[in-house]
Amino acid sequence: MLRPGQVVALCVIALLTVGVVMVNSAGMTVLAEGVSPRALLLSRSTIYMALAVAAMLVASRLPVRRLAAYFGEPDHGLTRPGAPLFSGLSFLVSPLVLFVVLLALVYAPVIGKEVNGAHRWIRLPIPGLGDALSVQPSEIVKWAMIGAVAWYCCRRAAVLHQFWRGLVPGLVFAGVVSCFIVIADLGTGALVLASSCVILLAAGARFWHFATFVPLGLAGLAIAIVNSPYRVQRVLAFKNPYADPEGSGYHMIQSMSAVAGGEVFGRGLGHGQQKFGYLPEDETDFLFAIVCEELGVAGAAAVIGVLLLLIWTGLGIVKRERDSFLRLMGLGIIATLGIQAIINLAVVTGMAPTKGIALPLVSRGGSGWILTAFSLGLLWAIDRTQSRSLLVGDDEPALETPGAPPAPAA
Repeated sequence: MLRPGQVVALCVIALLTVGVVMVNSAGMTVLAEGVSPRALLLSRSTIYMALAVAAMLVASRLPVRRLAAYFGEPDHGLTRPGAPLFSGLSFLVSPLVLFVVLLALVYAPVIGKEVNGAHRWIRLPIPGLGDALSVQPSEIVKWAMIGAVAWYCCRRAAVLHQFWRGLVPGLVFAGVVSCFIVIADLGTGALVLASSCVILLAAGARFWHFATFVPLGLAGLAIAIVNSPYRVQRVLAFKNPYADPEGSGYHMIQSMSAVAGGEVFGRGLGHGQQKFGYLPEDETDFLFAIVCEELGVAGAAAVIGVLLLLIWTGLGIVKRERDSFLRLMGLGIIATLGIQAIINLAVVTGMAPTKGIALPLVSRGGSGWILTAFSLGLLWAIDRTQSRSLLVGDDEPALETPGAPPAPAA
């Protein structure tokens, strides 16, 4: 019988396989081309899939419990009399500076790369490849934030239920990083903040404390939209895309046409019409529309079903985990994957304003596929070591509960 971690791995491979096939189908430029096995095996997306699977396998073998023992150690000096009120911010300065510098590289000369007016990429200086390889720093920060916030929650566990000592430092950290991402990418910034809030709430922060920040968050969202003309146009197009069908509403109309055109069983793999110059970003953010058009409701339901199975299995792994750091990190991975998928599906089907955010493990991506697969590989590693973590003498021994009496000698 398959272990949950193995189910996670199979779901990742299934989604990547669908992604490779559909990216190549969406990449057809003339009707005479086809999606042949040779074309699939030699495509760039196949190489990225191989790298993503390799990254997942590497992550699944990492000694996650030793890492948890190091990063998850609580700070017992937080409750002593006279402890600084905002001492939680002190050890968040280093990751904050690191993340901001990494995000700022997209604006640096030479290595910064602009695509369609958006500064989201940096070039990888690999000789002989030119501009062929690039990476999104926001993608790296998105997954790194999970570990940083989980680390903060474990260190501040004793005071996390307090407003000023517990919640505020963590929320300020997540908010600053998210605001810096929002400058270039509203969707990813909102995703990072939402995932961080899920981890903070699960770690013990009080929900009514969060409620006090809701007006501030809504005001920040409104400011981010109003100060960007193209975001305002997208919101107006969402309300009525047919008011400007050749302009701001074009993208949403073409996406909904692709979704509706597939009906129940689709037009057939490779036989979609919207990809021939009608639907923009058909290989990336709007690939799910091509899935609906060519594979129909049945194919779309299969993709969503695999995503739901992946999320459900991941939550089962998190529920069984007893180590706080690993539990919070696993929850953050699943929350990030799930929220990102929901945003993409809502945008593609016309239930949310047009936003450039990919469907995890399906939409074309290099660094996105690799980092997502690596993160889910950590979830596999957590499951792989769960049954062994209680065995005394194992190479990854169980963590002792703080304050518990030592285990008797064998």
